[in-house]
Amino acid sequence: MITVDFHELKLKPGSHVLDAGCGSGRHLRALAKLPGLKIVGVDRNPADVDEAVKALKEMPDALSTDYSVTCADITRLPFADGSFDCVICSEVLEHIPEHEAALKELVRVLKSRGTLVVSVPRYFSERICWMISTAYSSDEGGHIRIYKKKKLQKMLTGQGMQCWKINYKHALHAPYWWLKCLVGIKNEDNIFVKLYHKFLVWDMFCKPRGVRFLEEALNPLIGKSIVFYLKKG
Repeated sequence: MITVDFHELKLKPGSHVLDAGCGSGRHLRALAKLPGLKIVGVDRNPADVDEAVKALKEMPDALSTDYSVTCADITRLPFADGSFDCVICSEVLEHIPEHEAALKELVRVLKSRGTLVVSVPRYFSERICWMISTAYSSDEGGHIRIYKKKKLQKMLTGQGMQCWKINYKHALHAPYWWLKCLVGIKNEDNIFVKLYHKFLVWDMFCKPRGVRFLEEALNPLIGKSIVFYLKKG
């Protein structure tokens, strides 16, 4: 599931790109399909780092093979100021108690006029999850806060960033998480959860035109994620 629209970034060969909080590497794999990039991923979870490295090594269609993935805390990134042309932080800040410190680090390692992409769960879909299930936010690894659009945008611009686009993604995933909250957030055996998950996987791999059109139409209304595209300076 790719949240960032990479064609909007216009990344050129030789660009240094950081995926901060890369998880098991979903965006790293998408970046590797673009030619000539220098890709870095960081995550706090060693198991996710190992999975990301393995997935990158096994990619048959990689056009960028200059990559590294390491364990690091994004509130204390191990990189010099202005190291990257582009920094991506997707679905991470809602998990971090020190989210303002994380934002400062993301901006610090970004070059002047570099691009920052930040995505978080959207307020509307998150509020429904929180209303239905206490476990959604209280379980380990859960979402500890909900962002309102204007508040997060103010935080980002307060770090010297200029927002040039806001997008919404993954509308069809919002009802899936509402359903999981209803039946139990860890209840993977529920028949309706299984069927919906099977549908999402089918959509991800097959990309049927009708379903893609439906999600694009629904994204402004119930998109699960909100994505900010920003320039430094």
